[in-house]
Amino acid sequence: MAKELSKNFNAEEAEQRIYKHWMDKNYFHSTPDDREPYTIVIPPPNVTGVLHMGHMLDMTIQDVLIRKARKQGYNACWVPGTDHASIATEAKVVRKLREQGIKKSDLTRDEFLAHAWKWKDQHGGIIIEQLKKLGCSCDWERERFTLEEDLSDAVIEVFVKLFNKGLVYRGMRMINWDPAAKTALSNEEVIHKEEQSKLYYLKYNLEGDDGSVTIATTRPETILGDSAICVNPDDDRYKHLIGKKALVPLINRAIPIIADKYVEVDFGTGCLKVTPAHDPNDYDLGEKHKLESINIFNDDATLNENAQLYVGQDRFVVKKHIVKDLEEKGHLVKVEEITNKVGYSERTDVVVEPRLSLQWYVKMDSLVKPALENVMNDNIQFFPSKFKNVYNHWMSNTRDWCISRQLWWGQQIPAYYYDEGDDDFVVTANPDDALALAKEKSGNSALTANDLKRDEDALDTWFSSWLWPISVFDGFKYPENEEINYYYPTSVLVTGWDIMFFWVARMIMAGYEFKDELPFKEVFYHGMVRDMDRKKMSKSLGNSPDAIALLDKFGADGVRFGMLVCAPAGNDILFDEKHCLQGKNFVNKMWNALKLLNMWEVTEGKNEENNTAIEWFESKLNVAIESIDESFKQYRISEALMTLYTLIWDDFCSWYLEMIKPPYQQPIDSHTYNKTVELFGKLMSLLHPIMPFVTEEIWQELAIWSVGAPNIVGAPNIVGAPNSEKGDLIMEAWPTVGSKNQTLLSGAEVVKEVVSKIREIRTKQQIPNKEQLALFIDTDKHKIYEPFSAIIKKLGRLDSIEETKTEVEGAVNFISNNDNFYLETGQTVDPEVERKKLNEELDYTKGFIVSVEKKLGNEKFVRNAPDAVVAMEKKKLADGLEKIKLIEESLAKLN
Repeated sequence: MAKELSKNFNAEEAEQRIYKHWMDKNYFHSTPDDREPYTIVIPPPNVTGVLHMGHMLDMTIQDVLIRKARKQGYNACWVPGTDHASIATEAKVVRKLREQGIKKSDLTRDEFLAHAWKWKDQHGGIIIEQLKKLGCSCDWERERFTLEEDLSDAVIEVFVKLFNKGLVYRGMRMINWDPAAKTALSNEEVIHKEEQSKLYYLKYNLEGDDGSVTIATTRPETILGDSAICVNPDDDRYKHLIGKKALVPLINRAIPIIADKYVEVDFGTGCLKVTPAHDPNDYDLGEKHKLESINIFNDDATLNENAQLYVGQDRFVVKKHIVKDLEEKGHLVKVEEITNKVGYSERTDVVVEPRLSLQWYVKMDSLVKPALENVMNDNIQFFPSKFKNVYNHWMSNTRDWCISRQLWWGQQIPAYYYDEGDDDFVVTANPDDALALAKEKSGNSALTANDLKRDEDALDTWFSSWLWPISVFDGFKYPENEEINYYYPTSVLVTGWDIMFFWVARMIMAGYEFKDELPFKEVFYHGMVRDMDRKKMSKSLGNSPDAIALLDKFGADGVRFGMLVCAPAGNDILFDEKHCLQGKNFVNKMWNALKLLNMWEVTEGKNEENNTAIEWFESKLNVAIESIDESFKQYRISEALMTLYTLIWDDFCSWYLEMIKPPYQQPIDSHTYNKTVELFGKLMSLLHPIMPFVTEEIWQELAIWSVGAPNIVGAPNIVGAPNSEKGDLIMEAWPTVGSKNQTLLSGAEVVKEVVSKIREIRTKQQIPNKEQLALFIDTDKHKIYEPFSAIIKKLGRLDSIEETKTEVEGAVNFISNNDNFYLETGQTVDPEVERKKLNEELDYTKGFIVSVEKKLGNEKFVRNAPDAVVAMEKKKLADGLEKIKLIEESLAKLN
């Protein structure tokens, strides 16, 4: 008897067993050899994070690519790792300490870092285990962490090298400040959100005069830091005021009225308040006109003593109070409702404060040049290519990179101060050298180690991850080691377009700066995962499902299918759980196909009638392989998946298996059976990178069945069991394109339509399947139908197929492939019903003809479309016109 298979695929049990088997076999590990490498470095997730929808999409795509490369014979190396995520991790540690009654300010740096490492050790492995549950085939022996010793040493080494080249400098500049994390941010770490806001019109009295000027601002709390009022020198309304002074409302501090063409005459009131310490544009004006910069905010965005009023109160509390006080004092002219964009911290989601601060920067000009050139000339290829324009725009307008962060969790800046001056410091990777360098630079031989103070700030986390493709192979510690020479440059980078500037651009800069070579050959940008209302999925918004719950509910294969099936290349993903359900149903469809084969008994021999079906599906499979390979070249993975989905669900399960299925309780011949097992195996091999678990399980079942010609099929087989005659699917060679019989390929589509119409007639007239019918064909296309005659008879439940050149009285007429078919059902045909059906078909075909004619009448379409596409449309038109002629002839006969 056949082996007993479970009703449905048991994902939970199989996934754990199969993944363990792959790990035990060490299939994921790579070492340099004679093969061509295929290398991917993982975009390192937050070390204390958990799997979310964006991770699942990103990691699934990478796993698909690495599994396919492994099957294609490449030395596939997928390097995993995690990012120390300075701001996010430090915030979590600070919050945990606060819950324990411990303030960060009460701890030394070393004491705090001890708590942080403990936190990392407790939470750092969670996401790695979750990636394994998703099926990720990373080389786990290569796992790296951006804050581990060797990678940290590389970061410090790079900082020193860039400083010595004059590309790293320390300067007082306007930066974005995160009041929650109390650290500087780069421009790319600021997310601008559109909000409903208010525009306040405020009256400033003139000093020693009864007059006043009115300005408009969205931030009335910042007037306490004003240094000037600015007008356009050509504005006749205000020329007489230039050089005079105005009084800041509430505190009556006198500030000059200056002139600058930066102010637009017809914008707002034509008067601009200038607050150099709290606005980037105002800062530039302040520098130009040598204005005082008055910082009125503390690190946490409460007001300090410079504000004179509301000291110690939060900025948003102050806004409410100051508006009320301004109104009471007669300074509030009016308030307008507006929509404007407000900058938020990407990490803490608080409103950022522009702030003048002494920070460390990287000069970008020389780094940008090769990074831009080599993307625009396609040395590094972007997929989709549309992102080259986005990249070009940003790289052509980039500013110097602020790399210092007021944090402790991260690589500490290797600068040592020996005096109070801004330039009284030395930079070195070796702390033991700091004193000697300081003595040499200062000329003070009396300096001691106690006179040195190391910079308290840590480096931006991205200053670690921009080195990732080099540092994971220890390319800084050992610049000419075997691994960096073998695996670098990497093959492809997979990432979301949202970190094109955070990470991708900077890795390209680092590649050319430190290796004089590109870091990866191709970049595939996938879209953002959004809900069906096109909102970005976020736990804070409550519109993101729990990733692990999805894996438990639908299995890894179902979730991977669900993510990829709705992920067009480069476009955002509109995710719905129903896609995962579709994936789970697909798993069970394939499992049911396996069960069907398992039920068949096999006898020695060859049934020649099945040759057409076998050759047709082999041709169909080869067409699909060709299409899938092309889709992968362009990273159109969702298209590859849909090609496979249709091929397996429709062509293999719904058509091919029915074509070769033996009569009830009769055996199938060994030739057909083994060819079917072979074809099923190739399908599983093609699908394996996308849905690895169910395909491996089915492959292992098929592997033993195809040995010889067993009389009883379904012998027990488990992944890795000693009786498995073939290797594991994960290592099985990727199928290659074979021959294609175009006559059978086109003929099968016609036959499918004919059989479908026969079945439709049977259903409408309630004719039992056991009742054999006769079919008559009026055609001259014998080459199409003859090879499939046995299949048409079998699937249509026919006892005969005959040719005719005349109408068959009493038969149901239908048209397919512009041929007339007559099905004798033994039932009386109602002329009115037939007339109605033909008229409906005539109306539909005429409508179709209009749409095709419209397309062919479009000169732009005809001019720009490929010749093959235009030819296909012309063929559709000719076929449609011929069909109309046949329908009208049939109607004439009825009349």
